Amino acid sequence: MRLSDLRGRHVAVWGAGREGRAAVTAIAAHGPAGLVVVDDSANAGTLTWEGPLAAAAPLATGGECFARLAAADVVVRSPGVPSTHPWMVELRGRGVPVTQGSALWMADHADRTVGVTGSKGKSTTSSLISHLLTAMDRPNVFGGNIGVPLLDLPEAERYVLELSSYQCADLTDSPRVAVVTALFPEHLDAHGGEREYYRDKLNLLAHGPQTVVVNGTDPRLAAELGDRPVVRAGLPDTTHVTSGPDGTPWFHLRGTPLFARGVLPLVGRHNEGNLCVALAVLDALGVDVVARRDSLAVAVAEFQGLAHRLTEIPDPSGLTFVDDTLATSPYAAMHAIDAYEGRPLTVIVGGTDRGLDYRPLREHLAEREITVIGIPDSGPRIVEALSGLPTVRTELADDLVAAVGLSRKLTPAGGVVLLSPAAPSYGRFRNFEHRSEVFAQAVADTAR
Repeated sequence: MRLSDLRGRHVAVWGAGREGRAAVTAIAAHGPAGLVVVDDSANAGTLTWEGPLAAAAPLATGGECFARLAAADVVVRSPGVPSTHPWMVELRGRGVPVTQGSALWMADHADRTVGVTGSKGKSTTSSLISHLLTAMDRPNVFGGNIGVPLLDLPEAERYVLELSSYQCADLTDSPRVAVVTALFPEHLDAHGGEREYYRDKLNLLAHGPQTVVVNGTDPRLAAELGDRPVVRAGLPDTTHVTSGPDGTPWFHLRGTPLFARGVLPLVGRHNEGNLCVALAVLDALGVDVVARRDSLAVAVAEFQGLAHRLTEIPDPSGLTFVDDTLATSPYAAMHAIDAYEGRPLTVIVGGTDRGLDYRPLREHLAEREITVIGIPDSGPRIVEALSGLPTVRTELADDLVAAVGLSRKLTPAGGVVLLSPAAPSYGRFRNFEHRSEVFAQAVADTAR
């Protein structure tokens, strides 16, 4: 379905945040027969809805919300509306078409788009692709899940998008290059279960992309894709890391060395994989990666890691404090822990308890010497899941500030204190930025 298909139809936009506002503006320009905005959220009563937006579409709240949705020819939901919402189930049962702004946009721009999703690594990988394309004189617009609704993007020759599982779920067109970085259980409450989450995530690939690039070392991706013909970055027949001319790890394109692993300023094997995926995308788009390897090495060295993802905080004690607050699942925390293999490590875990299964974290740490500090709300349950592991020391702290103070006492000189909570931030904090601020301030306040 395209935006132009909404001409002459009655449309309800579900959600009045950034995505909903962008949808109203875009849809109104295509002449719908009727347009209404529905907001059933807790903050609906405090919304400011005026000016051109109010002129384009009235705002419905309270008891009339569902009736307005059910009366529409098409419902355009914001990504924050989960597939498991009872109204979603009812609308689909009644045969009301439901789509999203991302799907409407993709229908008109798929052939110019690189779309990146994944349970981990999609932000870094999409940023790397955009950064490297720009360095290779291929300008592009970067958007998507990073905070700019697709319907607000300017017209451009090329797009690189980070796409969440929510945005992928309603796509009926795949981007020209579809990219998946990793796959593990996430957001199960919003999708309805593990199988449903995988289905929605991989819907990015379901509608005829020209090229599919994936992390070829991810076992769940391999299992889900089977023998589908895709570019499997990280394996010897494409971009991968192996011993180079000087005996140290180098990035390669098939058998040709490109540049040393040390050029990439990001720590961790998962970030090596992210760059392998990005380089494979450039190769698929026709960039001569071998001929331009020196320029690529410069661009890689200049790449700035994203905030709140393994962001190191200087400290006069000699300890390395690391903010990885966006690691909101046990699998993400496992990647972060692996990034500091070989150094004494204390990891702070805990946040909103979504009932996640922490047995994979237990299995991952079974032979790892590590200290784990649990904080509310899920920290005690994570610590309990790790009980009995002989090389894992566990402690509890009342809050994040207390955990930072405790970590200074427990972490040997030269060690790492990693905030990789394996749980979301909401509840105890306003958002993930607030959790990062509290962590950084606690590090500063306890410095000697």
